[in-house]
Amino acid sequence: MTRRDLGKLAILMQTSTTPLPAQSAAPQNVELDPVLYTHKLASAVPQRLAFRANTRPEAEKWQRDLRAKLVELLGGFPATRGALEPQTIETREFPGYVREKFMFHSRPDTAVVGYLLAPKTQKAPFATMICVPGHGRGVDDIVGIDAKGQDRTNKDGYQHDFAIQAVEHGMAAVAIEPMGFGCRRDPNNKSKGLDKSACEPSAGAALLLGQTMIGWRVYDVMRTIDWIETRKELDSKRVGCMGISGGGTCTTFSAALEPRIKVAMISGYLNTFRDSIMSVPHCVDNYVPGILHWAEMYDVAGLIAPRPVFIESGEKDKIFPIAASRASFERLKKMYEVFGAGGAAEQETFDGPHSFWGRRGLPFLAKNLSV
Repeated sequence: MTRRDLGKLAILMQTSTTPLPAQSAAPQNVELDPVLYTHKLASAVPQRLAFRANTRPEAEKWQRDLRAKLVELLGGFPATRGALEPQTIETREFPGYVREKFMFHSRPDTAVVGYLLAPKTQKAPFATMICVPGHGRGVDDIVGIDAKGQDRTNKDGYQHDFAIQAVEHGMAAVAIEPMGFGCRRDPNNKSKGLDKSACEPSAGAALLLGQTMIGWRVYDVMRTIDWIETRKELDSKRVGCMGISGGGTCTTFSAALEPRIKVAMISGYLNTFRDSIMSVPHCVDNYVPGILHWAEMYDVAGLIAPRPVFIESGEKDKIFPIAASRASFERLKKMYEVFGAGGAAEQETFDGPHSFWGRRGLPFLAKNLSV
């Protein structure tokens, strides 16, 4: 090999080992940004069932049409409801309430576990809030049970034991374990610790089956109301639903599709699909295939109208940006005004992160359930 050949080889080696630009650097070409690409796609879809009504009859027809489409997008619900086969697992006394751990069958091969917290300060039958936790340790994290399975009194964590807070405001709380959380997880995910949810692979499996995790969880809420109707101490005519984060997702879709829910509180969720789950990493359990061809998140929430709804959002929430939460609520408020129920929709934002707040929301629930 000549000196000239060696020189060419040295130049080639230098060229081949030149480092690429850092991955963290902003792409010079916007065509390399997949989030911007999805935003452009979203801007082009028609949203054929977005709210455009000007009168209450038009709004009611819109609700019927969007509800039917939403059920289809979620994967549908069982045509018949099987036996609940309810069981009481444990009952314990606390100073302000009695806590009962229960289980019932939502579907033939799927059971729901939860806690009934019945207030000692009220007379039965009680107004009742269905309480749905967000990602974390599951239902234990909203009923005062710590990571060691022991009782706690400090309302720790981002969910602040909001089921207990509901009881403190005079309502019974029926706190349920969502599929994929807490004790409703597969062994592989359970082995990774209490905080590891099992939305994956289950939520992905739902998509493979033409269904959704949201649809499964909404159906659990529907069956929870069926269970409430069997309990004499609970007033099935005064039932609400509340949740934070993923529990807020479940509350939004459940209240949109289940008319037996008389009032809803959505914490740390109402936003737009575009600014939240399309722009910021989120769990796969948030996604409904094709929904943006029909509606945005505020349209789904509009299906709750004219029933009372309370929205709360942290101004420092990094996964549900506050500007979009405020804009989404303004859209929702206008829908309520078309129903002649503008005062039935309220929002509170607070100086805090992604967490439960409840300062105005809990009194709103108690008032609208006439506690």
